[in-house]
Amino acid sequence: MKIDRAESGSAPLLDVRDLRKYFPVRRGLFSRIDGYVRAVDGVSFSIRRGETLGLVGESGSGKSTVARTILRLEEPTSGEIIFDGLPLHELRGKALRRIRPRIQIIFQDPYGSLNPRRMVSDIVGEALVVHGRCRRRDKDARVREVLDRVGLPATSLDRYPHEFSGGQRQRISIARAIALEPDLLVCDEPVSALDVSIQAQVINLLVRLQEDLHLAYLFIAHDLSVVRHISHRIAVMYLGRIVEHADRDALFRDPRHPYTRCLLASVPKPDPDARREGGPLAGDIPSPLAPPPGCPFHTRCPDAKEICRGVEPPIHDHGGGHRSACHFG
Repeated sequence: MKIDRAESGSAPLLDVRDLRKYFPVRRGLFSRIDGYVRAVDGVSFSIRRGETLGLVGESGSGKSTVARTILRLEEPTSGEIIFDGLPLHELRGKALRRIRPRIQIIFQDPYGSLNPRRMVSDIVGEALVVHGRCRRRDKDARVREVLDRVGLPATSLDRYPHEFSGGQRQRISIARAIALEPDLLVCDEPVSALDVSIQAQVINLLVRLQEDLHLAYLFIAHDLSVVRHISHRIAVMYLGRIVEHADRDALFRDPRHPYTRCLLASVPKPDPDARREGGPLAGDIPSPLAPPPGCPFHTRCPDAKEICRGVEPPIHDHGGGHRSACHFG
């Protein structure tokens, strides 16, 4: 599904166009290619400065692969990644290294993403020195400023990751990500490994940092309540494709795609007497090695008809940037 670029007149900071990432599957004695895993299959979206796009979907839908491909941790199979007018998908060598400080990532696991043998002063400050943002003797002073911005005391400087709680470790990861003053933060499920009370603190920190630093976020998550709190727009992803895209309030008020409705029906409600609209998802997501023909969701869709099994659904424009890929949506 292709989504309109920025609705305003200003050019988007990030413009992803028909992005695809296929992983070859090799079998046999000579490791011949026997097929391709279509992890990302024609994804398009844009993000403006100071805006958050929430990317949601089940595990295996391709969300993290989108993030890794945008960061060039994975090379795209095809498509375009335009960052601030530059063709990021074409950059190599020094040109790519000059762009890297402007796009940073916060990983899901705050412990696994931090080097256990390095102190916080090195974890946060190393990139400052490598990219020439400060001299080595000034590094600790700069790191203290960044730690203060994320709510950590200066005494954290000479401590190791194992000495912190999960929420504090994620604050260290955020400090490392903002130290280079990036324009775009890719948040790959940054709160899913944290307790609920700590999740709220970290989300509020990200909101405040966005306001203070005018950051753009690609916020990847499977928890729709978290996405609703932090996002301006939401894209729903299924089996490597975006099946619905809308303004946050419009998506929750009037979901058009059956998959979106199933996701919303699966969200726990705090009121035990509240009526649940629709049913939760049944079955598992199909293999991206052999996606089903027609609508990719028809094997699990409660509303599927014969046309869904053989014809790829068109994209319906519901106005206001709300689009869905469904024969009946």
